[in-house]
Amino acid sequence: MNSNKERYTLLAVGITSFLTPFTGSAINIAIPAMGKSLAADVVTMTWMATGFLLASAAFAVPVGRMADLRGRKPLFMIGVAIFGAASLAGGIATSAPVLIAMRMLQGLGGAFVFGTGMAMLAATYPPNLWGKVLGINAAVVYVGISAGPVLGGFITHYLGWRYIFYVSFGLAILALWAARRVQRDTAPAHGQTFDLPGSLLYVTGLLATMYGLSIIVSSAWGKWLLAAGLLLLALFVRHELGTASPLIQIKLLLRNRPFAFSNLAALINYMATTGVSFLFSIYLQVVKGLNPQVAGLVLLSQPIIVAAISPFSGRLSDRVEPQIVATAGMVLTVVGLVMFQFAGNRASLSLIVLILLIMGAGFGLFGPPNNNAVMSTVDAHQHGIASSIISTMRLVGQTLSMTVVTLIIAVVMGKIQVVSAHAGLFLVSMKTAFAIFTVLCLGGTFASLARGNLHTRTYPGN
Repeated sequence: MNSNKERYTLLAVGITSFLTPFTGSAINIAIPAMGKSLAADVVTMTWMATGFLLASAAFAVPVGRMADLRGRKPLFMIGVAIFGAASLAGGIATSAPVLIAMRMLQGLGGAFVFGTGMAMLAATYPPNLWGKVLGINAAVVYVGISAGPVLGGFITHYLGWRYIFYVSFGLAILALWAARRVQRDTAPAHGQTFDLPGSLLYVTGLLATMYGLSIIVSSAWGKWLLAAGLLLLALFVRHELGTASPLIQIKLLLRNRPFAFSNLAALINYMATTGVSFLFSIYLQVVKGLNPQVAGLVLLSQPIIVAAISPFSGRLSDRVEPQIVATAGMVLTVVGLVMFQFAGNRASLSLIVLILLIMGAGFGLFGPPNNNAVMSTVDAHQHGIASSIISTMRLVGQTLSMTVVTLIIAVVMGKIQVVSAHAGLFLVSMKTAFAIFTVLCLGGTFASLARGNLHTRTYPGN
């Protein structure tokens, strides 16, 4: 094993693993300021998060498959370049629609990164180190999430929210520098064909489904887009079952129970947790009256504990069954969600920090073991598609979580700006969302347990 290859691969992937969550969490803390600056209502501002997630989710799987066919480094670098260009353009945007468009373009760049990064690590390091390396990478992700609220709050308070995008542009340049030094890998599925019809069905079906669902309350087109999207996804599944070179090997995945349930658990976990940070950011500033800098410091408590626990839980899953560690994480997340239901607007800052710490411990215990389980149950030539499916489960789960938030806010609050006069309505929206997230997370614990033992099994395709 080439130690330089290991080092540069981990550095390049690590920078992007910091960059994308840093940008997202920094923007979350700046949402109230961005809404005021651009005269945008709260439903529109939810698209600062949802637009990025939607674009990433739609393109991650096709990009992951293309990476298996053509090699991962070139696509990785393309993604970083797109993300950087969109960041620079976002910093000079003068309207909410333009800024949302740039966030979606960032999401497209993110899809290239998400669909290749984890596969690059799996191809570079031996299987017995995957838990450790994926744990380190997960820790970097949560360092990015940790830095986002603090630096985002500082930047927004003293420089203005536009500088968040300028910082992201600078980090993208640094990531490109590191990626140039990564040794180009051999395409593990070279010689196979790319499923273009399946990719078109998948991308258009997912975009129509997710967008239709998000506007189903506010627009008559919502239900038609949702129906069309579900039909396209059904046609995608039918196409995949009949093609010789599918985008996703559905037949194999249906036989691979640990892979299927590990991904289902990830989908549910992200559905139940992503909207939490977005809601807490507004809660701390609108309901509790904190400025962006102080709110960012409070939110810091959650990702710090995740970053501390993730390497430990990743290494632990190399020795202990991942289902045990990951399920314990889901249970802790449920505990945190339930605690907030009994606190609400009366919660002290110390109680809020305690809730965030408990939920952070849950995230840290769930993520790396679950990723380790997914990557351990497929062959090397499927690492790219497995990496992209993990990313897609995360991104689709995150998008659905934000869709739930958007729908609840649209029903309870309508198209109004979130200011202190509307704090009561926002709190109703937040507690309703948390109740739904609690039920989802409870269901996720059963999906996590259903994967069974992994260390003593062989899997279809292995």
